[in-house]
Amino acid sequence: MMFAVLTMVHIADSKEQLDSDTETLLTTARKHLCQFSALTFQQMDGLNTVLPYGLRKIAALRTLTTESTAVFIPFRAQEISHSGGTYYGQNVISKNMIIANRKNLLNGNSFILGVSGSGKSFTAKREIVNQMLAGNDDIILIDPEREYSSLVKAMGGEIIHISATSPNHINAMDMNRDYGDGANPVILKSEFVLSLCEQLIGGQNLGAKQKSLIDRCTASVYLKYLQSNFKDKPPTLQDFHAELLKQDETEAKEIALAIELFTSGSLNTFAKPTNVDVNNRLICYDILDLGKQLLPIGMLVVLDSILNRITQNRAKGKNTFIFIDEIYLLFQHEYSANFLFTLWKRVRKYGAFCTGITQNVDDLLQSHTARTMLANSEFIVMLNQASTDRVELAKLLNISDLQLSYITNVDAGNGLIKVGSALVPFADQFPRHTQLYRLMTTKPGES
Repeated sequence: MMFAVLTMVHIADSKEQLDSDTETLLTTARKHLCQFSALTFQQMDGLNTVLPYGLRKIAALRTLTTESTAVFIPFRAQEISHSGGTYYGQNVISKNMIIANRKNLLNGNSFILGVSGSGKSFTAKREIVNQMLAGNDDIILIDPEREYSSLVKAMGGEIIHISATSPNHINAMDMNRDYGDGANPVILKSEFVLSLCEQLIGGQNLGAKQKSLIDRCTASVYLKYLQSNFKDKPPTLQDFHAELLKQDETEAKEIALAIELFTSGSLNTFAKPTNVDVNNRLICYDILDLGKQLLPIGMLVVLDSILNRITQNRAKGKNTFIFIDEIYLLFQHEYSANFLFTLWKRVRKYGAFCTGITQNVDDLLQSHTARTMLANSEFIVMLNQASTDRVELAKLLNISDLQLSYITNVDAGNGLIKVGSALVPFADQFPRHTQLYRLMTTKPGES
C-alpha cells in the first residue's frame, strides 16, 4: 500500500476560462469515478508541490495499491545524455534532448538506415555540421550521388572529383610511416597491392608465382622511399609497372600487360602522383563519375587513402569521422567489401569512427560481411523503414513491436536511435527557413 497525492496545475488567459476548464476537468474525473477538489486559496502551495523541488506543500494524502499508483507513472523513459556529446534529436517519449558521444561507446561505428526520402543524408549532414563546429576532428566523406558538395564547399572543405577524365589524381601507392601500425608498412601495403592487382586483372585469384612477383616488386619500388625516411616522393603504379617489366619471369610480363590499361593506358587516374589537398579537415570524395571499370579499383584506392589519413591522425592524437553514403555499392565488389570489413574492425584503435548510410537494408543484410558489421555497430539511426527491412532489423537488433511503430510510416527525420544498449524513439525538426537547411536538404525545390 502506498501513500500518494496527485496535484495538477492548469492555467488560462481569463478567470472565466479558468473556471470553465476547472469544471471540465472535474466532470471528466467524475466520469471515471475519480474525485478532484480545487485548491482555493492554496494555488501557491499547489504550484510548489507540482514543481520538481521534491517538496509536498499539500497536507492531504490517500492510500493506493502499487498497481493503482503505477497508473500515474505511465512510462519508463530511456535517456541518452553523454558529456561532450552532440545533439541528435528529441526523445519522443520524454521530450528531452538526445545528446550522444560516439567516443564513449565500445566502438563508435554507425549506420544510418531508411527508405528513400526518410532523411538519411540530412541526418548525416547534421552530424557532420555538429562535428565540424564542436571540435577539431577530421571528417572524410565518400559521396556517390554528389549530395554533399554544397555543404562541403560552404564549410571550406575539399571536394575531390574522381573519374577517368578528371584532372584530380590520387596515387594508389601513397603511404606514410604510420601505415603499418607499428610494423613494417610495406608488408601491409603489399597486401593492398595484391588485392589491387587481382582487381585490375579482372577479379581472378593470383597464383603463388604471381603473388611472389608482386610482393618482390612492391618491396623494390618502396626501397628508395623508405631509405629517404618517407621524405622522398612515394612511388606510383607506373613505377610498379616498370619494375614488373624488369623481372626475368614470364609471369611478370603477363601481370604488367594485364595492368597496363590502368598504369599507362586511358584509365590511369590512380597511377599518377596525388595532386589534390588530402590534408584538409573536411574531405569529400566525389565518385559519381567513376565508370563500371574504375569503380571497384577506385573504391579500393579511396579506402586505402582514408586508411593512410586515419593512421596519420592517430599519430597526432586526432579523431577521424568517416561517412560512406550508399554503402551497399561497396558490398557489390568482393575486394572493397573485405577491405571495408577490415577497416570497420580496425578503426576503433585508430581513433576513427565509420558511418555507413544506405536505403537498401534488405540487400545489405544479404551480405554476411555487412550483417556482421551492422550487428557490431554500437550507434544505429533507423528512420522510416520498408516492411521487409523492419522484419529483418527487428530480428537482428531485438526490436519490440511497439518500438517498430516508431519506424513505420513516419515522417522524415523521425525514427529509432540505438546508442549502446539504449534504444530510443526520436524526432528531429530542423528549422526550415535557414541557410543551413538549404545547404543540407536534398528535396527538389528546397535547396
